[in-house]
Amino acid sequence: MLTDCGLSGVNTPAVTARVCVSALSGGGGKTLFSLGLARALTQIGQTVKPFKKGPDYIDAAWLALAAGQPVTNLDPYFLSPARLRDLFVHAVTQAKAVEKSGKTVLGLVEGNRGLYDGLDTAGSCSTAALARALNCPILLSLNCTKMTRTAAALVQGVCNFEPGLTFCGLVISHVGSARHETVLRRALEYYTDMPVLGALPRLSENPLPERRMGIASFGERLSATAENALAVLASFVREHVDVAAVLAAAHCAPALREEMPFWREDAARCLSVTSGDDGDKLATRRTPLCKPRIGYVHDEALWFYYQENLDALSLSGAELTRLSLLDGAAWPRLDGLYLGGGFPEDMAAELSVSPHLSMLVALAQSGVPVYAECGGFMLLARGIERDGRLWKMSGVFPVTARFCEKPQGLGYVSARVVRENPWFPVGLALRGHEFHYSRCEWTGEAPSCVFLLEQGTGMGAIGGTFHDGLAHNNVFAAYTHIFAPSVPCWAHNFTRMALNCQREQL
Repeated sequence: MLTDCGLSGVNTPAVTARVCVSALSGGGGKTLFSLGLARALTQIGQTVKPFKKGPDYIDAAWLALAAGQPVTNLDPYFLSPARLRDLFVHAVTQAKAVEKSGKTVLGLVEGNRGLYDGLDTAGSCSTAALARALNCPILLSLNCTKMTRTAAALVQGVCNFEPGLTFCGLVISHVGSARHETVLRRALEYYTDMPVLGALPRLSENPLPERRMGIASFGERLSATAENALAVLASFVREHVDVAAVLAAAHCAPALREEMPFWREDAARCLSVTSGDDGDKLATRRTPLCKPRIGYVHDEALWFYYQENLDALSLSGAELTRLSLLDGAAWPRLDGLYLGGGFPEDMAAELSVSPHLSMLVALAQSGVPVYAECGGFMLLARGIERDGRLWKMSGVFPVTARFCEKPQGLGYVSARVVRENPWFPVGLALRGHEFHYSRCEWTGEAPSCVFLLEQGTGMGAIGGTFHDGLAHNNVFAAYTHIFAPSVPCWAHNFTRMALNCQREQL
C-alpha cells in the first residue's frame, strides 16, 4: 500500500507521527540517512524520538546523539507485536513529557539489514514485521550505484512482496550525477507510484569513523569527531532531501494507543515466575525505606546498556549510580553492580592497572550481586589476551578471554536455564543476543554453565552442546546480552538480592 498523505495537500488530524527508514540490504545507506535526517529535523525545531530495530548499541547510540533524545530498541525477537506497540507509545509519550512543549514528537525508526530480511524464509523478526506491528510508514533508502531503470523494478518488487505495509516515499542514494538522477526519477515516476523525496549524491568518503562491527563508538575521545560528522550529514540531508515532505508523510500514520501500560504488564508477567535460589515468589515488593544502590559502569570501556534494562532496575526499586573503571574516583558503598558490554579489549592496558579491579573482587567475595554481560564478563576473567599479550583482570572466574580477529559469536541467542542460580529459575527459556570477538578459554575441567544454548555460541561447546553463563555465589557473567522487558525476573531478582545485601550490611 502506498500513501500520498501529506504529499497531496490533504489535511490530517494530529497523530503520533512516525516513519521507518529501511533499505534493500545492510550497507544500503540507511544509517547515514537516518542520522542526517534526525539531526536535520532537530535543527528545525522538531522533537525526534529515535528507535533502532534489532539488538544494537552502537548505531543506537549515534541515533541518540543525532536526535538529542535517548534511543529505544524495538526487536520482534524479544517482544510481541502488542508489546512493541506499547513500548513505542510509552517511549514517545515519555519524550513528549520531557519536552513539555506540547509539540508532536516524531518517532524515527531505523531498520536493520534489508527490509524483508529476518530469521527464516517467512521473514520472522524483520524490519517489515516491525513496521507492520507499528503500522508505521516506510521510507525506503535505495542505493542506486550503477543502476537506472532497474531501480524501478526493485521498488515494484519491494512494494508488492508482502501485504500490510505502507510505503510513504523513496530516497535514492549514491547518485553519480545530475543526469543519473534525472534518469532515475523518470524511470521511478513512469513505472511506480512511489514519490521520490530526495536524491543523495555519492559521498567521496564516509564521514563516520569506522571500526570492526560497523561505525565506531563515540566516547570522549571521539566526541568532536561525532559532532562534526553529524553536522555534515544534517547539511547533506537538508540540501538533497525534501524534509518537509518526509514530515508530512510521517504525520499520515494512524494513531497508536497502549493496549496496556508497558511496565505494568512487565510487572504482571513477573508474578508468574519463581526465583531460583529459595523458591519464593519473585520480589515485587517495593523497597520500604532505603532503596538498594546498584552501580553500573559506564565509561570508555563499558557502555553497552539498554535504557530499558536500567529502567527495569529503577522500577523494581533500585537506586542507580553511574561509575567508571578508568578514573580514580572512589566508588560509594554498593548493594549491587551491573557490568554491561563494550570494548574492554581496547582499554586493556588501562583496565589492568585500574584500582577498581580489586573492588570487583571484594564485591564478589562479600556476596554483593554482580551481573556482567560480554565485556563485563571479560573484566571478571583472569585476563584479556590480545596480540600475544595477557592483560590481567580481576580473576573472579578462572577463565581467560582471548581476543580473536574474527567474530566468535554473532546474532540471536536462545537459551534454557539448566543450573541453579539466584538470577534465573531453572527451566526458564530466555532470548538474548551476542556479538563478541573474544572467546572463553580455560585449563582443566570445563566450567559448569547456567545456560544451555539452543541457538548461539556463548562460551563455546562443552560436551557437544553450546553453553554460556558462569555463576558463583551472587555473581553471574555471560556473553549473552538480555533485554530486560523480555526477561522480567532479571530486574526483580537483581533488586531483591541487592536489598538483601543492604540489610545484611546494616
